[in-house]
Amino acid sequence: MKTSRSDNRIETTLGDLIAAVSECAFESTADTREAYDLAHLILVELLKEASFGSKSLERCVPGTLLPH
Repeated sequence: MKTSRSDNRIETTLGDLIAAVSECAFESTADTREAYDLAHLILVELLKEASFGSKSLERCVPGTLLPH
């Protein structure tokens, strides 16, 4: 049985997503810069996974290519 892409969707706004990720990041560290960096990394990874062409996101958002 094949599931459709819409089965995995959550109705929310980008602002709600950013607020939730930021809140979690700030709860995880006392350092403000580190919290912003953590939120940035999480949001980039989430958006790359959600986009059809993740390579285009890497070109548009500076700092998305991370050394592994």
